[in-house]
Amino acid sequence: METWLVNKSIVVIGGTTGAGLSAAQAFVKNGANVVVVGRNPESCLMAELNLGSNARAKQGDATQPQTALDAIQLCIREFGSFDALYHAPEDHEEPATDGPLHNLGLESWRKTLDQNLTSLMLSNQAAVRTFMGMNKGGSILNLSPEIASTENHLATHARATSKAAVIGFSKSIAAAYAGHDIRINVIATDTAMPADIDGAAVYLLSDYARFTNGQVLVVDGGRSVLEEQY
Repeated sequence: METWLVNKSIVVIGGTTGAGLSAAQAFVKNGANVVVVGRNPESCLMAELNLGSNARAKQGDATQPQTALDAIQLCIREFGSFDALYHAPEDHEEPATDGPLHNLGLESWRKTLDQNLTSLMLSNQAAVRTFMGMNKGGSILNLSPEIASTENHLATHARATSKAAVIGFSKSIAAAYAGHDIRINVIATDTAMPADIDGAAVYLLSDYARFTNGQVLVVDGGRSVLEEQY
């Protein structure tokens, strides 16, 4: 077992599928206790079985105000502490439809922003309130939503907006709560497989990153650098 996250108790929003589950597995491998949150009860059960005795799963809708707070309270009850939050966009069975602006409906716009941005605001708020209430520092890591083109190569304006907003929001609260020893960072990617992100997530939630705050770490295999050349 690796030891980067020993004695850390971490809540993972969107932690029962995809990138969130992969990160939760890496956190446990590195010694952490985790509480994973997901919408689907079957996914929650499978995640808890997969992650083992150092993990608990909590069903809930991250766009609802109580969900993240309930998960944090569960983490404290089960593991005696709450040290970090990792917010990963959850896989949805029926993702919001996105496309070019002239075809983008208001309901789809709102659904995309709720899934990618409102849920993140609520989880970050719950984490900050808990850290301050416990009079302790902590770490928050946000995974920005991917904005890769759809199968029909249509623009994804709502996703692009939420991605930019996640980064701006995270930087803003990082500045606001730095004096409380609360760190907020972002991982941005559009091309990486979930396992390719895990190492960055482990580092940013570990004490090795204790002087890293308000940063956006791009994990894309160098794609963004290559695109700048053409």
